[in-house]
Amino acid sequence: MDSDAGSTVPRRQLGRYLRQIREERNITVKGGADILECSFQKLWRIEKGAVPVRGTDVKLLCQGYGVSPEMTEVLVGLARETKAKGWWQSYGDAVPDWFELYVGLEGAASRIRKFEPNVVPGLLQARAYMEAIILADQPDLNEDEVQRRTAIRVARQGLLSRHFPPPPSLELIVDEAALRRPPDVPGAMAQQLWHLLKANELPHVSVRVLPLAVGPHRASLAGAFTILEFPSAAGEKGEPPTIYSESLTGALYLDKTMEVQRYEEVWSAIAERALDRGQSAKMITVIMKEMNDNA
Repeated sequence: MDSDAGSTVPRRQLGRYLRQIREERNITVKGGADILECSFQKLWRIEKGAVPVRGTDVKLLCQGYGVSPEMTEVLVGLARETKAKGWWQSYGDAVPDWFELYVGLEGAASRIRKFEPNVVPGLLQARAYMEAIILADQPDLNEDEVQRRTAIRVARQGLLSRHFPPPPSLELIVDEAALRRPPDVPGAMAQQLWHLLKANELPHVSVRVLPLAVGPHRASLAGAFTILEFPSAAGEKGEPPTIYSESLTGALYLDKTMEVQRYEEVWSAIAERALDRGQSAKMITVIMKEMNDNA
């Protein structure tokens, strides 16, 4: 991707949502093109995320598709971001739960690589551990809200067991410290460690541990991050890889060549230091035994 080009992340996601809405309304490509008074090719390029999109065009499509004013506002805002040089997508009460950009990208990915220094990531969390992590992040949540958020995470995990399209390959490198930091829920960490061992047996999942003994490393400053790669159809150029990193106030999406390359270098450096799958399974088993002995 050209270093001067804007991020493709928002326009790809906008295209997905516009296509999904059109198909849910049983509107053909021709019907969508007629609403916009454009060619099939233009609508196809919009839905593929191949071009920036004007807010006025999004409004026209939303009106023609019968989209609610609230959703239209969100999509028009996303259209503005398709022309940006880079993109910082903040999450908060203003962004509906059903409009999670990352979940859409995650579901479309063919390969997901994650480095996590502090907690087991959501895709591989066992339920008791999951609930404890949600409460650790937001201790004032009531039980109903905890269960609602838990249900969302459990639903996300379904992509690892789906049949069509094939599930993505998931490669996790988790710091040993995260495995030795149990939540304040009896038995939750033991259940979580067993869950990781079972996940590591799946052909498309790899769980590797970065031992504390390796000391400071390339990801010490980068923190947790995810590298998403996407499938490409025959004869078509695939979507560029995207780096995802979140903080307390938002999520950063990077897809420029230089940015992706830097994170690829960091991934290669920690992958060289991490234990292989078999060694990692042995370490997880040892940690689980130590916790059981100290219980």
